[in-house]
Amino acid sequence: MRGARAAAGRLSWGLADQAVSSLTNFAVGIYVARSLGLTAFGIFSIAWVTYGVVLNVSRGLSTDPLVVRFSGVAADSWRDATARASGTALRVGVLAGMVSVLAGIAMGGQLGAAFAALGVVLPALMLQDSWRFAFFAAGQGRKAFVNDMVWAAAMVPSMFFAAQRQSLVGFVLAWGLSGALAAAYGGVQAGVWPRWSGVRGWLREHSDLGTRYLVENVSLSAAAQVRLYGVGVIAGLAAVGAIRGAELLMGPFLAVLMGLSLVTVPEAARVLRRAPHRLRQFCLLLGGGQAAAALLWGLALLLLFSSEAGGVGGFVLGEVWQSSSPLILPATLAVAGASLGTGAAAGLRALGAAPRSLRAQLFASAAYVGGGLAGAAVAGALGSAWGVAAATISSSAVWWYQLHRALREARLLRASSERLEHEETRTP
Repeated sequence: MRGARAAAGRLSWGLADQAVSSLTNFAVGIYVARSLGLTAFGIFSIAWVTYGVVLNVSRGLSTDPLVVRFSGVAADSWRDATARASGTALRVGVLAGMVSVLAGIAMGGQLGAAFAALGVVLPALMLQDSWRFAFFAAGQGRKAFVNDMVWAAAMVPSMFFAAQRQSLVGFVLAWGLSGALAAAYGGVQAGVWPRWSGVRGWLREHSDLGTRYLVENVSLSAAAQVRLYGVGVIAGLAAVGAIRGAELLMGPFLAVLMGLSLVTVPEAARVLRRAPHRLRQFCLLLGGGQAAAALLWGLALLLLFSSEAGGVGGFVLGEVWQSSSPLILPATLAVAGASLGTGAAAGLRALGAAPRSLRAQLFASAAYVGGGLAGAAVAGALGSAWGVAAATISSSAVWWYQLHRALREARLLRASSERLEHEETRTP
């Protein structure tokens, strides 16, 4: 019971932290959509998705190995690992920021300006994210919550200032520089500073996980980026804005989903160490509960935001609502399918079955891009939304198949190890 209460406490801090983070992002998206219109919002969405790609590169190389191998360890081990992991995240941000600035200069126009502004803030954003995962690995979710509250509080005046100038670049900088303040405060909270010199050793020591998680994470975020880029080419930037608008409406639920993701891998790792036979049940409860919650949230959106309900959608999204409203149902099914798969993904991460999780993620990413672009070619934004829904539902079956095989392999390995130990004890 004590362990269950402790796990519930860690989960609640994960939910609270991600609620702040995701709801803040939701508010930023709504603010930009209402302030700049559909096309400019499409450009902002492309820059946002690019940030997601860099974030997943950073996590794959730095904080994913940290969470898998340094959750619940001694304080000295955590501090050393956190210094090196955060240094890795910071270096990823610096390199990606340089590329983004150069790409923005080469592109020119509003899109290029947005990429250049994104490049300026990427190092700080990668560092801020690394503190969050480090805190959850140490079981200190409260600190991650406070850090995101600092970011949210700093964003209020900065976004207001950007809105006065109606500038896309101003919005990107306001969002990113607020995160930089939170990144600096995170170092104070942790009592650890990024160790730039430890990056090479960190990458070498955790190459077995980091390389595979890098490919896995990049395939996930790159799939979203390729889909939006492709939809922009096939159906126009307005279609990108429509898709992003529908995704924003799923934002409050995604806050819950992402909040759980901060703590599910550490919790699954604890279940594996203490009661490995219960890992499948834990993953089933996790994935099934999230999928059911996604369907309930989508139903609430369909009821509340329908035209008969007084135009709530138009009030929230402005002119973006007209194009986004038909996408709510397929967007809900897509999130439900992805939610079901996250339970299996957490189990694979806890098992350290990086090759199997990589196979599942590569399939999911290919299906996501293929479904999204094929649908866009047939029926624009609506077709893309339905294609993605079909892709995520089918991908969830692949995730669970891979978890089933990994659990079977782990069980056979444990049985073999126990048999060997038994034979050694009988040997005179």
